[in-house]
This record gives sequence, C-alpha cells and structure tokens, in this order.
Amino acid sequence: MVELLRIENLSKEFPGVLANDRISFSINEGEILALLGENGAGKSTLMNCLYGMLQPDSGQLFWKGEPIQIRNSRAAVDLGIGMVHQHFMLIPVLSVVENIVLGLPPSRGPFLDLDRVETRLLALSKEYGMDIDPRALVWQLPVGIQQRVEIMKALYRNIKLLILDEPTAVLTPQEVSDLFAVLKRLTASGLAVIMITHKLEEVVAISDRATVLRDGRVIGTVRTRDTDAHQLAKMMVGREVVLELDKPAANPGKIALEVRNLQVSGDRGLPALRDVSFTISQGEILGIAGVDGNGQLELEEVLTGLRALTDGKILLQNEDITKFSPSHRHKLGLAHIPSDRLDRGIAQTLTVEENLVANSIAEAPYSNRGILNFGQIHGFIKHSISEYHIRSSSARASLSTLSGGNQQRVVLAAALSHNPKIIIAAQPTRGLDVGVTQQVYNRLLAERSKGTAILLISTELQEILALSDRIAVMYRGEIMGIVNTSPDMLQNIGLMMAGLRHAENVGE
Repeated sequence: MVELLRIENLSKEFPGVLANDRISFSINEGEILALLGENGAGKSTLMNCLYGMLQPDSGQLFWKGEPIQIRNSRAAVDLGIGMVHQHFMLIPVLSVVENIVLGLPPSRGPFLDLDRVETRLLALSKEYGMDIDPRALVWQLPVGIQQRVEIMKALYRNIKLLILDEPTAVLTPQEVSDLFAVLKRLTASGLAVIMITHKLEEVVAISDRATVLRDGRVIGTVRTRDTDAHQLAKMMVGREVVLELDKPAANPGKIALEVRNLQVSGDRGLPALRDVSFTISQGEILGIAGVDGNGQLELEEVLTGLRALTDGKILLQNEDITKFSPSHRHKLGLAHIPSDRLDRGIAQTLTVEENLVANSIAEAPYSNRGILNFGQIHGFIKHSISEYHIRSSSARASLSTLSGGNQQRVVLAAALSHNPKIIIAAQPTRGLDVGVTQQVYNRLLAERSKGTAILLISTELQEILALSDRIAVMYRGEIMGIVNTSPDMLQNIGLMMAGLRHAENVGE
C-alpha cells in the first residue's frame, strides 16, 4: 500500500498538560485506521493538529513523503484532508447543495452555479451509494443523512484523507451498517479514513489497523485481523479487562416507579415528551434507547424534579411525587446519576469528601437537628472511597484534580450509598474507559440484585442491550414501544429508533 500521511514525534502541550507526547504513526491510501483511546488520551488534540486547528509544538508531518506544515483548516482541505466532527457543522436552514458550496469560490465569477454543483453531487451520490436529495433542507433530514451530507461536503472538495470523529455516536444500528458500507466504497476508490472511536466491536468490524493512545502516547498499532476487543481494551487501559457481564436472571417485584402520560416542554417551549407512560419494578432495569436528542434529557430532568411537566403523573411506590422537589424525591429514595456529571453531578471546586456528603449531610445519621455527627460523616467518607475505589491523594483533595473515571466514582458513591429505591442512571459511563465502565455495570447490576428499580438512559445501544431487562425506545419524545431484551430484537429496535415502526408491529 502507498503511504499517504506519516506523523513523526508530534507533541502538543497545554499549561500543565502534555496532550500529545511524541506521537508517531502512518496511514496508507485505501485504508481505514481506527484511532482508539478514552477521554483525555489525546485523540482530539492530535486530529486538530492534523486538520490545522492547532499547531504542534514539535514533530513533523509528511504527506506522500514530503514534509508539510498545516497552518489552518483551509490549508488542510487544500492539501486533501477533510474532517467530519461529532457535532455536525451544517447550517440547518440551508439546503444540502447550499451547505456543500459554503466557503467555496463561485464557479461563474460572482454567481453561484448551483445546478452544476447539484449535478456533481448526484454523480458522487451514485458513485458511493449515498442517496441524498441536493435540494432538501438540512433540518428536515435524519441524523444519518446529515452525516452523509458532511461526508459529501468533504468529497466535493476532492479530499484524500477523511477524519471521522465518533461517527456512530448518533446513529441507529441500520445507519451504522449504511455508514460502514459507504466507508468501504470510499476506501476501495483509494481514499484513506481515520476513525476516532471507543467502540471496540466496530473497530474490529470495519478497520484495517488500529492505533491506541493512552495518556497522550501511542501504545501501539495493530492489524485488526490479528487482534480482538479484549486485547484492544487491555491496550487502552493498561490492564486486563473482563468484557463479559455476569448478569443473573431478573426477579422483578412490585412496581417501584410508574409514569403516566407525561407531557413536557423543551427549552424552546415545544413539546419534548408526548404522552410517555411506563412502569419499572423492583429488581428490574428498564433501558431507554434512542438517538440523542429525542427527549431523553427532558425525561431525566422531569423524573428527578429538575424540570416541570405540563401534564401527567409520577408515582414512586404508589406515592404521587409529581410536584415534589429534587431534595424531597431524594429523601424518598430516588437516586440520580446525571448525564452531565460536571454540570449536575459534582462541584469541581469542592473536595472529594464534600462532594460525597453534599446530598445527605442534612439527614440522619449525619446530622441531628442541625448538629453534625462527624464520626458518622468520616466513616461514610472512608467507606465510600474504599468501596468505590476512588483514587485520590486525599479525601480533602479538590475534585478537579481527579480523572474523569474517579469523578464518576464519586458521583456513583454519592448517589448509591444510601440504599435507594429507584435509580435514574443517565449516560452513566459517558467518557469512561472500559475498565471503569465495567465497574459501573457491575455496581448497577448489584443494585438490581438488591431489589432496586433502575431506569437506564443511554445512547450506547450495546450498553442498553447488556444491562436492561426491558427496553423502551424513544423517538421525538414518544415511546415507540417497550420490548423484552433479546439479540434478535436489534433490527426492530433500530427501526423504532428511526421512527419507522412501533412495538405493536414487531411483537414484544
């Protein structure tokens, strides 16, 4: 294979952080290279250096054997490098063809020749198997088609290397399969693809080689056909990781949480939840599946008391808690693992011990009529740090000094250490390495075995399938159906995630 891009000893440092430490690897024409690593590994910094959005402090880039310097993203595109970001850079109110030509010089002097652009787009669409209507408005398109528009935007600029940042994070299973088919066509024509991801199964399924980053350094580059998900996981976290879950059969008890006909408005005043109803029993995990942005955040907030509803009821063990405050719900046994731990899960300016007791310090046995019981408080802190394997220099260290994984352990300890009756776990493993992810899974399953009812909200479908006993699929604020967890339901779940089927059509 012909080498397209080579990176030699690239380093990039920010104040107090060496994000990239002498990174070296290469990619060939017609190859898919997976770039693996958890949050903080240095992937985004590296790709921003390749795309000209950052300048490396040292090191050298080579393009087709020639040394180069990429001073900005326009220079990257002119060279032949395109990038599709995880959060798309499209203008929703414009059409596909208008988005494609943004930033390009007019083809007829001061005038745009959209008909000519449209003709070429249709030819590219046919060549690579991407069915795109050039005149469609972007806001009307499904997420998977919007991603194709981003790829088409890069292809129109004659790129030779395509960088994809977490490309499957917002796709249904069917859209993932379609994307992989497109990538195979692209590489068959000689295009090179760098795919940033943390999904090991997808790496094995689609890539030719995988380069693993950890703490800003290259741990190694392996041929995908010569490795597996276990070996890649070990490279990512630096230790052996057990990927299989020990999940005993569910033994559901009485109904712990009942949601009746919830109607909720979003931040813009538009309907975000539409007539949502479900129940969760003791000792059961109900998973909420769906592409991000289909009402999951509003559901999380309304159940935990952070957002008002316009209609409907919420019952906790037959008690109507619809109008109760978050603190009142907490006292009744509702625990919350928030989707944004930095915004709502922790206070980074406070210490580890302060974060652990913040939600419960006013309750027995930690206080009595306003008098703190320091013995109980310190005992709880010591137990939590040990039980949840929180790695910190001290209980009095600022939470900002902890890694993302250890911050999440603090969130879990604060939420789960008081025998909750119901847990709202939203994106509980977002940004965590596979080792910490397994610890979170095991903790949730342990709570399930104790008889706790758990609502698991996650955009990671494999996570939903691994942990849930039943799965409710959300699309545009509605429950499309609730089905029992089963591998043969994957396709139907994907169709519901895309709004193409209801559960009554696929069976439960």
